[in-house]
Amino acid sequence: MVSASDEAPVTQLLARARAGDAQALGAAYSAVYDELKRAARAQLRRMRDAFETTALVHEAYLKLAGGAQLTAVDRNHLLALSARAMRQVLVDDARARKADKRGGGQEALTLTSALGSSEAAAIEVLALDELLASLHAVDERAAQIVELRYFGGYSEVEIAGMLGISDRTLRRDWRKARAFLLAEMSA
Repeated sequence: MVSASDEAPVTQLLARARAGDAQALGAAYSAVYDELKRAARAQLRRMRDAFETTALVHEAYLKLAGGAQLTAVDRNHLLALSARAMRQVLVDDARARKADKRGGGQEALTLTSALGSSEAAAIEVLALDELLASLHAVDERAAQIVELRYFGGYSEVEIAGMLGISDRTLRRDWRKARAFLLAEMSA
């Protein structure tokens, strides 16, 4: 868990970034970089994806830094937005790999060829993304919890702190989210 003294500089950097300081976002991201790499490494290991940890963290930063107005107000919010950006990077990559399978210059995939681990990971990411979109429409906080656990790699205690909820509320929402996702997968 992060202490308030560790969070204050990130909050100040994010305030400067929102005020227009172009280098403040980079500094804030640097302050949480090791934590983001740990989360990305855990996610990629769980998915058995070929994406590299550093590349995922950097792509997420580019997604956050590019174009849109930064909305992060503190360290936890930046970590949550980064987890969402990592999810978007992995989903975009999976869609691109899936599009390649439909004729992007690749050999045709036959019924006898087995899916490699990266193809299976791409299918898993796309399926989870669709399920999360459905869950988000029903319960936004539960979807955010799944996103932070699955794509961010954060523990229950860390997520409860990020969302400002009790451990008990988090566990209840996590059970509800899992039940929803299992029901949707079996439907």
